[in-house]
Amino acid sequence: MPRSGKSAVLEKVINMIIEERKNGNSGTRSGFSADKMIGGIKTEPIIENGERVGYACVNIQTGEKGIMAHRNIDSRLRILGFGIDPTELDRVAVPAILDSIGNCEILVIDEVGKFSVESEGFVAAVRTALEYDMPTLLTLHKKSRHPLLQDIRRRDDGRILEVTPVNRALLPYKIHKLIKEIY
Repeated sequence: MPRSGKSAVLEKVINMIIEERKNGNSGTRSGFSADKMIGGIKTEPIIENGERVGYACVNIQTGEKGIMAHRNIDSRLRILGFGIDPTELDRVAVPAILDSIGNCEILVIDEVGKFSVESEGFVAAVRTALEYDMPTLLTLHKKSRHPLLQDIRRRDDGRILEVTPVNRALLPYKIHKLIKEIY
């Protein structure tokens, strides 16, 4: 669900993987350096005066940001009071996803949801990424009925775990363990 802590859980998993690699507890696959370990995008809230006014997508490898949703964006696309700018997803998120395919050890896509599926380029990049055999961590918006999310939910080669207030503290450890067991 929105604001359940999906991005926070994902961030914790990423930090656990990076910390483990720094401490030498797990080797990287041949040909991957530590700086190419994790690629893709993460989502950050934009906070002004203590209030959430938008969301930025961030390229994990480069740090480049794009404001994909904001209350002040004048757009015919409005979701939950935010104007949506799909061109920022096309500019930042699409290259971040496509550049990570085969070049990073783990692909992260946070968040496949109501804002991001407004970009046809984003949808196509996610579909391309899911066809490539590599560990991929996604956060999904639970209520979205967009065909991309429905297709992801129907796949038999992944696990979907719901983030709730009850499990969000322990879920990063479970996800980290699953990644280690499978990959």
